[in-house]
Amino acid sequence: MITLKSWLGGEWREGAGEPRMLVNPATEAKLARTSTEGLDLRAAVWFARDEGGAALRAMTFAARASLLEAMSAALHDARDELLRLSIENGGNTRSDAEFDVDGATGALSAYARLGRELGERRILPEGEGVQLGRTPPWWGRHVLVPREGVAVLVNAFSFPAWGFAEKAACALLAGMPVIVKPATSTALVAHRMCEILDERDVLPPGAVQLLCGPAGDLLSHLREQDVVAFTGSAKTAASLRVHEDLVRRSVTLNVEADSLNAAVLGPDVDPEGETGRFFLRDVLREMTQKAGQKCTAVRRILVPAERLAAVRDELVAELRAVRVGDPARPEVRMGPLATEHQLAEARAGIEKLTPAGKVLTGGARPAELSGVETGRGYFLEPTLLGTDDPGRSGIVHRREVFGPVATLMPYSGRAADAAAIVRLGAGCLVSSAYSDDPEWLGEIVSRLASWNGRLYLGSRKVADTAFGSGAALPSLVHGGPGRAGGGEELGGLRGLALYQQRCAVQGDRGLLVRLFPAGGAAEG
Repeated sequence: MITLKSWLGGEWREGAGEPRMLVNPATEAKLARTSTEGLDLRAAVWFARDEGGAALRAMTFAARASLLEAMSAALHDARDELLRLSIENGGNTRSDAEFDVDGATGALSAYARLGRELGERRILPEGEGVQLGRTPPWWGRHVLVPREGVAVLVNAFSFPAWGFAEKAACALLAGMPVIVKPATSTALVAHRMCEILDERDVLPPGAVQLLCGPAGDLLSHLREQDVVAFTGSAKTAASLRVHEDLVRRSVTLNVEADSLNAAVLGPDVDPEGETGRFFLRDVLREMTQKAGQKCTAVRRILVPAERLAAVRDELVAELRAVRVGDPARPEVRMGPLATEHQLAEARAGIEKLTPAGKVLTGGARPAELSGVETGRGYFLEPTLLGTDDPGRSGIVHRREVFGPVATLMPYSGRAADAAAIVRLGAGCLVSSAYSDDPEWLGEIVSRLASWNGRLYLGSRKVADTAFGSGAALPSLVHGGPGRAGGGEELGGLRGLALYQQRCAVQGDRGLLVRLFPAGGAAEG
């Protein structure tokens, strides 16, 4: 068993005190231990500001892009090792591990391309300039500049690679250093990623630091120019929103939290047709990929009442056929939940949901597990529940079970009725709708866009090319309103704005055009 150290102040430092244990969730074998007790987190924060921040701000966007490109290449070279750690520590099948690890290197590469396009400039003009007075010389222009602080990246246990990379790509390209705080239970992948970056010496000192274990007093050292980018539970997010130091110093906080994402089948779709099979395939994947431990997983499935029986029977048969067990085995399609705590939470959640409906399949430990010692591992069957009256099943729209669990429910077939049910979830990261009727899809968009960070529209025209509703792509925003946290990440250049200050500059038009040209290098 190894000891995971934190990468702080340019050195690898071991915490004192009682360590936290990291285990293989399929076998319960202990893999590593870590602690942050006694580490000087104040010094780490200042090291990021003074060393990493100064170095990044001195670079042009093109130079920062080269850093991201080097990071992506270094991590890609270690792909097989990172996949192995993801399988061992995260309970992921190989395809689940690839979803995380390849997503990480892909996000870094995508933002490297954006940085190269921005070129040899350090300040990013935003929009067009505007004449402020009666005559042209008095001019104004919005510009974005990097904050002179540190970005603390708090990531969920389910995506230790992608969560790290997609946040870091935006922050580093914006010119802001980061302290990465992965979830302790699955920190092996993020820890190894930072070791690789250190070994390859691809970053200036202080640009990236790693806190491997509990956060301790880290947040108490943050100031007005700092940022916290958080992904995790709504409960933890609520505590961050009222954290005394964050509130008192107006520290920028971005939250991506729980989400009761919905998938809606249109009334025109035959479950046996091309679009219907597309819908069933997507729902099955979004329920079982990473054992349902995705913020974008489908939790609510809406089907026209006359199609309900056919969809129910098909989903039950497909879910029962999912091979569960040791994710290192090639025949396994779904591994365990990440921790014993997550398993207990999922079981408790199913119990909370059952008064509103019945269990159609699943709900317990699988009777047969591939390659698993009897009684070992944190396994749960893929679970489908059903409710006949979604409008009155309030708990279904309030309680997320973070595992391979979803609830099937009928609706009238009208877009307005489907949207009203989806909106009971009080805000989603992504909702999906499947139909070949453009008018029906158009009405769904008009009624749901304000309640979702992203809408995924499935039809026969995109059935062979779409990535699935669970894929958060670098070019589009990831986040959502209300329950989903109210935050926003990625979205191309939009992702940089979290780590930059928008400033309105007023002055002589000729001066502002010279300082902030529409293309080429800006002075500064």
